Amino acid sequence: MLSKKRTFFQKILLICKGIGMGVANKIPGVSGGIVALAAGFYEELIFSFSKFNKTAFSLLLKREFRAFYQHVNGSFLSLLFLGVIISFFSASLILDQLIQHYPKYVWGMFFGFILASVFLIWMQSKRYTYQEYILTLLGIIAGLLVSFLSPGQENDNLFFVFFCGMISISGMILPGLSGSFLILILGNYTLLLVDSVNALYFTLVDLASLNFNFTDNPNRMELLGVILIFALGSLTGLLVLSKVLRWLLLNHKEKIIATLVGFILGSLSASWPWKRVVKKNNYDLNPDRHELFWPKFDQSENIYVILFIFLGFGIVTLLEIYGKKSTKN
Repeated sequence: MLSKKRTFFQKILLICKGIGMGVANKIPGVSGGIVALAAGFYEELIFSFSKFNKTAFSLLLKREFRAFYQHVNGSFLSLLFLGVIISFFSASLILDQLIQHYPKYVWGMFFGFILASVFLIWMQSKRYTYQEYILTLLGIIAGLLVSFLSPGQENDNLFFVFFCGMISISGMILPGLSGSFLILILGNYTLLLVDSVNALYFTLVDLASLNFNFTDNPNRMELLGVILIFALGSLTGLLVLSKVLRWLLLNHKEKIIATLVGFILGSLSASWPWKRVVKKNNYDLNPDRHELFWPKFDQSENIYVILFIFLGFGIVTLLEIYGKKSTKN
């Protein structure tokens, strides 16, 4: 299940896929796993993660780094995560600006991405049995329930932060399940993905300039402890969940894909372009509660949004066509 030797162009394409995955993981309601599934490297991703086992750590302890690199499919993971890192410092920042100024167009494109992903996955699947249809329906219900949950209260308890880390990694592994959205639901989005990340960034800047005054800042040190525990939770979740999914893909592939398709369909509401912020009263300060509405097609803006939906659908479809041609060659 591990990858073969890649051409230079295939390596660049994999980095681009990593960029797309990194961007998707950052947006509440959008899953990086969808990118992996639609772009055709989902199974390789899960199987590569599952190779971080006793054998891998044994090779590390013996300092057999080349063998470790080959064992965990390092050529694939390094290119993919290079793209994720690039997205963190570039594409994500650009996307933040686009969402701020052109939210409907961006969400329209993502909606098209997800629609195309579901369609292509459905087309690639074998003939569904009644069991797969039931699992798809259950997936839709679960996706809808998660999408309409209201955010909780912030909690900086380290055990809870560790749990948030385990939950957050699901967005990378489970298509349709957004890790950042689940953190938002748990109430720790600002703490873990804004305040702690900013604290880490400023600490790295201080270290680069050999400035260690941050050690006297109790708030900074507390946030660094939070992000460390969060990272450990994410790593634990990655190792555990990838092994479970590897077993499911080996033994019940059609059933797990059917469930994931349903979950993606159920979570489509999170990326619906036409939504507005609603408040229960004048004292409601929660900016993350949205109401979906049906657009008026006599407005030019909504026509453009629909065009962006088709654009997103077309991009994923073209990538799928190219991927099939590359595989045959």
